[in-house]
Amino acid sequence: MIARLKGVLEATRSDSLILDVNGVGYLVYCASNFMGRLPSLGSPLSLHIETQVREDAITLFGFEQEMEREWFRLLTTVQGVGARLALAILGALGVEGVSRAAALQDKQAFARTPGVGPKLAGRIANDLKDKAPAFGAAVLRQALTPTNDAVGDSFQQALSDALSALLNLGYKEPDAMAALGRARHGLGATVAPEALVAELIRNGLRELSA
Repeated sequence: MIARLKGVLEATRSDSLILDVNGVGYLVYCASNFMGRLPSLGSPLSLHIETQVREDAITLFGFEQEMEREWFRLLTTVQGVGARLALAILGALGVEGVSRAAALQDKQAFARTPGVGPKLAGRIANDLKDKAPAFGAAVLRQALTPTNDAVGDSFQQALSDALSALLNLGYKEPDAMAALGRARHGLGATVAPEALVAELIRNGLRELSA
């Protein structure tokens, strides 16, 4: 089973490339976002490979990062998501986008990929929430916390307090974090810092009961 290839970029197509490895040309399918930043022809290229073997074909899918291959594998475990659609999702959202959408159970993000309808988007978000690689509370908090340092610390504390409250009520951490991720978008722009925890809990409970 081929897991990695290192060679010279020989040719490209809209959705695939040919990698020359010691005189053997391998046809490798890649996500569109990666195809758009390939080096020039004749350049060295190394790819992580996922090999799919069927009765009538052996197909290679190439990835720049190991984590991208892991997400490809996870996406293809979802009913209704084949290899080509998994590549399309990765091409549309990127690794970070897929990670964030899975962590927050963001159906709308998955639905932005052509070919992914609302029903399938919901299934992807639900199936991946407990399967995401290398996820923990820290990763989810990073996805939720504002990038502005001035508000990041206070929001981080409010998020931690709201999460603790939801966990004490018996909710599972992935579900609570996803609910808080959706809840933050429902916060008013003028919520006072002292009321932030209560608002997060209130909106989080509303999301959990939806």
